[in-house]
Formats: sequence, structure tokens, C-alpha cells
Amino acid sequence: MRKVLFTGFEPFGGETINPSWLAVKALHGRRMLGRTAVSAQLPTVFDDSLRVLNALLREHQPELVICVGQAGGRHAISLERVAINVNDAPIADNTGKRPIDTPVVRGAPAAFFTGLPIKAMLAALQKEGVRAEVSQTAGTFVCNHVFYGLMRTLATSRTLRHTRGGFVHVPWLPEQGTPNMSLDDIVRGLAVAMRCALKVREDRVMGAGATD
Repeated sequence: MRKVLFTGFEPFGGETINPSWLAVKALHGRRMLGRTAVSAQLPTVFDDSLRVLNALLREHQPELVICVGQAGGRHAISLERVAINVNDAPIADNTGKRPIDTPVVRGAPAAFFTGLPIKAMLAALQKEGVRAEVSQTAGTFVCNHVFYGLMRTLATSRTLRHTRGGFVHVPWLPEQGTPNMSLDDIVRGLAVAMRCALKVREDRVMGAGATD
């Protein structure tokens, strides 16, 4: 059975909900283009989040991985372009850790680019009327930590050499504040993104950051 792995995060920063987890949980078990979505929750904790993610990758050997996080203050589904090798936490994680200016992986490359066709995904989302954007920064909190760890694992693991992956940020839900997006729209958007990523392996680049 070919699988798509979705991950979301537990609530953090005093919140009682996290739309990333609620959305990916709603997709668990959904079949699309001959693949089955498997959803799992990651702890909002430096290092522990990567241990859980790597265990999920070993267990499921997915064809595609879409890690999802909450980005309060953003108005659209954000398709992240690049993960950087920096932890610089603006707040403490859920165990009280707050690394400042430390590497995600010591001695590893400064950055990894997404393995998802983000420009094609952007076009697909906009065609379906879902607010979306390409983002140039995933921050320096646990979301970027997971994004970087994912891309490094996919780049270095022999057993996952055919797996593609990346990171998507979603806005708050209406009950969390503004700007926001409904849970139904977030779930619909992630399903559109999944379908597009399964159909399109990579963006057709014409120049730096451009597609035809």
C-alpha cells in the first residue's frame, strides 16, 4: 500500500488547539490516486519531534511526506520553500527548552529546499479558491526544525531515496484570532496540495524562482 504521510503538531504556546493537527487528522485514511493518507501528531518539542518523525518514516516508508504547522498571523496556506539549519526559538517549546542560535544538525548543510512542487501546488490551490502563497521562511522554531530534519533525512537515507517531502504552514482557526481560515478550507487545501504533489513531481523552472 503506497502511503502519504501527513504530520501536524500538538498545541503550544498556551493554545488548546492546533489547526495543523486537526486538519491532518481529518485526512487520515483518505485514499487518493491509489495512495492512502496516514496522519500522525508530532510533539512541539525540539529533538523529540524529529525522533518521532524519523520513527514514522521508518514505519511507513511513505511515497510523499507533508509536514504541517500552525503559523498565527498568516492569512493563507503557506507552501514553504526552504528549511535552514538554525534553531532560534522565540518562545519555549512544550518542555521548556528554548535553543538560541544552535544548529538543527551540527556540521550539516546550511539549508535544504523543499521536495514538493510548490509553484504547481500554489496554482492548484488558487484554482480551487483556497488562499495560498509561497513562503520564503519557515521561521526558526519547531516547524523549521522538523522541516530541516525531514529534508536532511530524505537526502541521506538510502531507504527513503525515492520519498519526496516538504512543509506547509496553515493559518489560525477563527476561534484563535485573525487572520484565520476555516478548518474545512484548510482540510480541502491540504487535499488539493496532496493531489497536486502526487501528480506533479517537480516544478518546471524557467529561471530563478520562476515557472512556466
